[in-house]
Amino acid sequence: VLRGLHYQIRQPQGKLVRVVRGTVFDVAVDLRRSSPTFGQWVGEELSEENQRQMWVPPGFAPGFVVLSESADFLYKTTDYYAPEHERCIAWNDPEIGIDWRFNGEPSLSAKDAKGAALREAEVFP
Repeated sequence: VLRGLHYQIRQPQGKLVRVVRGTVFDVAVDLRRSSPTFGQWVGEELSEENQRQMWVPPGFAPGFVVLSESADFLYKTTDYYAPEHERCIAWNDPEIGIDWRFNGEPSLSAKDAKGAALREAEVFP
């Protein structure tokens, strides 16, 4: 299962994420056009064994892929979910070039399958 890259263009959220069961590869893409790292991504493996957490600041689009058979993935956010402001960037946009650490086609939600290219997406100033 792969989720993302989702973000809220208004009422942006920061997210602190962790995995309590299983293993997930978590990513964040910088969507702040004025940033020197605009369009770049970082990723970290989060698992129940390594007990790592990842902070995804407002202005970034988070995503993740489950690397284990199943996983329980928890997060805390700095603001409430606002579906009317949610946007989605394609998980496999070659302009971003995320190495998702798996081969083949992931299981995607309908929302994730319709993600826009970064160059067409509404981003932060």
